[in-house]
Amino acid sequence: MARREEGDRPFPPGDYPLVVVGSGPGALQLTYSLTRLGVPHAVLSSDDAPGGMFRHWPFFQRLLSWTKPYAPAPRGTRTYERYDWNSLIADEQDFRAIQPTLMDGSSYFPSRPEMERNLVAFAERTSLRVRYGCRWTGTRREDEANGTTFVLETTDGEYRTPVAVFAVGVAQPYTPPFAGAELTAHYADTRTPESYADKSLVIIGKQNSGFELASGLLQWARRIIISSPSPTKLSVDTRSLVGVRARYVQPYEDHVLGGGVSIIDAAMEAVERSPTGGFLVRVRSTAGGETMTIDADEVISATGFTCPLLDLPDLGVTTFGQAKVPAQTPYWESASLPGIFFAGTIGQGAVGLKKHGQPSNSGAVHGARYNARVLARHLAATRFDMERRRPSIRPADLVDFCQGEITGCPELWHQKAYLARVVSADPAGGLLDEGIQPLAAVLDGGASNAIILTLEADGTGSIYPVVYVRRDGVVKEHVFDPDPLLEYGSDAVRDRLLEVVRAVVPDAA
Repeated sequence: MARREEGDRPFPPGDYPLVVVGSGPGALQLTYSLTRLGVPHAVLSSDDAPGGMFRHWPFFQRLLSWTKPYAPAPRGTRTYERYDWNSLIADEQDFRAIQPTLMDGSSYFPSRPEMERNLVAFAERTSLRVRYGCRWTGTRREDEANGTTFVLETTDGEYRTPVAVFAVGVAQPYTPPFAGAELTAHYADTRTPESYADKSLVIIGKQNSGFELASGLLQWARRIIISSPSPTKLSVDTRSLVGVRARYVQPYEDHVLGGGVSIIDAAMEAVERSPTGGFLVRVRSTAGGETMTIDADEVISATGFTCPLLDLPDLGVTTFGQAKVPAQTPYWESASLPGIFFAGTIGQGAVGLKKHGQPSNSGAVHGARYNARVLARHLAATRFDMERRRPSIRPADLVDFCQGEITGCPELWHQKAYLARVVSADPAGGLLDEGIQPLAAVLDGGASNAIILTLEADGTGSIYPVVYVRRDGVVKEHVFDPDPLLEYGSDAVRDRLLEVVRAVVPDAA
């Protein structure tokens, strides 16, 4: 069906083989990858421009993810991506590592406006086409003899497609139920810092958003109390972004030193208006004891966000957790409603193996961008019958190839024990580079002999290679020793790799 373009607004309502919803980092990376693969699709966004949540947050304007303008690898190389958590990834050299070119040098954590400009620049330079100002409002499912069609209702009209990818983020403000919850402001409604001058402030929640507000308001608020049932977890202890990021620890230090910040482990019971016009906040210590009442001028719920799924759960999309994240297969497809996929931060619903209890980085740009590229290739192969590129590898080059990947492959460094580099070893077809794949999917299926390369972190600060070898349907795991400098290009590592891969490829060298 031919479609008419409406000026600079592409993708008018109609039938499409694939529809992507969103224009944040996940959607932009996905549509870039789909376009480069030649997969026809439409992209819709309720926003007026690229950027997603980075058009608004974080409130105090400084990201938690770093970009190092000067790093141990040349800018624009694959290895440099290990040190640049915020640029989207491109095949063309001119479109790589955009973020460091837009930073003012005051911090290696980009500001929110710098991140927004990074995403806008990527979309403009790579000529991505998105129908902005088109809000998704509902979904219908129509089952027919030739398959299922999803009808996406929008403010511009209806879009019909057999495959839809929702890259809508975890962006819907959430406040847990308790008496008087409606009296609190949410993180998303935070005012200008000076409006909190000389006020007593209660912040509910001890994740990054709570400590971000506390850090930003330290010089303004008279007193800050941070409360939630669970103890504070610092990212330097958990070795991940799950926990308060290290640069937000000033409120924690002030609490320890008695500097006007109190951090308490207590559950909310109620918030009510006080006779003086402020609030009375009642909390109960999780260690037991009586209810404590706190006088406060302001109460902010920094209690996170949920996924804005609209009516997808009514159609059969199952969710889990407080954030209502969709349960997903390793390839980010709804575990309960085939044909519905997810990209961006919402992709954290494909939890992976969670070895040593460590989560993936799918909830952040530096992990989600690789997921999106893998998803694009998966959709191209499984939904559009496009042949995957599988370069051959000579046995004499196999060990060098494997050592190069565990040394510099950014997908493995950013998505530890989650994404893997796979080399198939078919006696008839030879050695083939099968590309980056979800580790859970690779280990769960496939009968062909293969070498599966990953990196792993066990929570102690160690990062080390793990190589899985599948031979005759049996998988064996080989854990390499960690290196204190994270350098795996040594002769000792090469000798170990040679020993491991020869179990599948006897003539490897």
